[in-house]
Amino acid sequence: MRTPTRTRTRTRLACGLGAALLGAAAVLTAPGSAFGADLLANGGFEAAGTPAGWSCTGGLGSVVSSPVHGGSKALAGAATSSDNAKCTQSVSVRPNTTYTLSAWVRGSYVYLGVTGGPSTWTTSTGAYSLLTVTFTTGASQTSAEVYLNGWYGQGTYYADDVTLDGPGGTADTQAPTVPTGLTSTGKTSTSASLAWTASTDNVGVTGYDVYQGATKVATATGTSTTVTGLTPATNYTFTVRAHDLAGNTSAASAAVSVTTDNGTTPTGFKQAAPYLYQGWGNPPSATTVMNATGAKWFTMAFILSSGGCNPAWDGQRPLAGGVDQSTIASIRAAGGDVVPSIGGWQGNKLGPNCATPEALAGAYQKVIDAYGLKAIDVDIENTDEFENAAVQDRILGALKIVKQNNPGLRTILTFGTGTTGPTSWGNRLIDQAKALNAGIDVFTIMPFDFGNASTDMYASTVSATEGLKTKLKSSFGWDDATAYAHIGISGMNGISDTQETTTVRNWTDIRDWANSHHIARLAFWSVNRDRGCPGGGLQESCSGIAQSDWQFTSITAGFTG
Repeated sequence: MRTPTRTRTRTRLACGLGAALLGAAAVLTAPGSAFGADLLANGGFEAAGTPAGWSCTGGLGSVVSSPVHGGSKALAGAATSSDNAKCTQSVSVRPNTTYTLSAWVRGSYVYLGVTGGPSTWTTSTGAYSLLTVTFTTGASQTSAEVYLNGWYGQGTYYADDVTLDGPGGTADTQAPTVPTGLTSTGKTSTSASLAWTASTDNVGVTGYDVYQGATKVATATGTSTTVTGLTPATNYTFTVRAHDLAGNTSAASAAVSVTTDNGTTPTGFKQAAPYLYQGWGNPPSATTVMNATGAKWFTMAFILSSGGCNPAWDGQRPLAGGVDQSTIASIRAAGGDVVPSIGGWQGNKLGPNCATPEALAGAYQKVIDAYGLKAIDVDIENTDEFENAAVQDRILGALKIVKQNNPGLRTILTFGTGTTGPTSWGNRLIDQAKALNAGIDVFTIMPFDFGNASTDMYASTVSATEGLKTKLKSSFGWDDATAYAHIGISGMNGISDTQETTTVRNWTDIRDWANSHHIARLAFWSVNRDRGCPGGGLQESCSGIAQSDWQFTSITAGFTG
């Protein structure tokens, strides 16, 4: 219900300035485009399905698809008995300059004007009609507020195609901030799904353009989209740019690389390979374990230096003619295979003893040739290798060389981790693998020995692995799926060195998580310890917990990636 005060105000406006302006012929004439510059943002109300760029009292302004004057959207101002649904927009202007403001309006008592300046209005119209007002800025004026409003109790008004015609060069020229966090959230053989963090802008971001190289391939109003029509088994690089109401465009985001699926069931490199060590811990028969569990791969530990840059098992047993070679032969005869682990926590290692990447690659090549290997693992630990920048780089350089010299060979790096992902040395190792183009196939973390006996080993393993995924994405520009496909987990069954406990249930859950995220490799230390001895503490030949013989190996054999 209208109050008497509001009724009198409306009458006063109708009899004063409004009536005088309605009497001017210019009100009924479409404005010219003398300057060719519309300074208003979202004057057609087409952007983002909201009155973006406009501020409406009481939240009473909305965008509707009918009735419209032009395009597909118009402003609806739902005036009430206590609010005239006034919608305003501030624009930059030049001093001592004449501007023409116009709008197509529909409804009862619709007003168009400039705050502190002239205005005009229409009484009642069932169809869109044009309102126009001209104003001249003051000597030092650099901004103006234009407005539309209805009248109290007169119901909803509509406005469309609002323009402010004036000299060019005064419109918004500030571009949105660059979108960040561009990532791939999924892919198929013909599509890639992308997401990013929203940009900000002084007026308002209206959307985002996704580019493949210099070609725009998708547009989105939100912060995600799916690019379709891609070719299977092909690498694509994407960036995203934000644009605002005035048409300003941000610089390109950091790129993300996505390789589409090959259109068939992905196979990739998948390896369930628990550690088997002939050097201690009452080594079991590999074939007995294979027959009991279905295991096919073992990680054979450890290749060290026998003096200088010469490889040997434990630095003592020869590559050929010893127990290690006979064990490998029996595993292969039973349909399995091995990946030797080079390095480890202690002992005289090849990394510090081989003076150059080329020399170290030569030592690795001796091991590869001795067994005709499909994969090698470098277990890089301790201060002599892992926390040594020169040795890190030497190992990466050597792995790059042997990968080039042995087509199809898979290279694995195994290293320690914190509960939330790689340590600073682990981050350096990953960054250098990228910088040196080492071509590492699998980055395997060892999520144990965190130092707290009460650690939740499942939660900490998942957290550490997710941290590794994030780092790989950041360093290599991979999407989630590609990063997971380059990840390995190597746990410790039962009681760890720092008295943590990985239970049979924990390891089963870790295996299931690894399968669901399609990582590349699952291992544990070790098959020698994969026997029960509840209450036995840390042991070489049993796990220190209640379990069946080879139970962890059997669980690991269920890893398929």
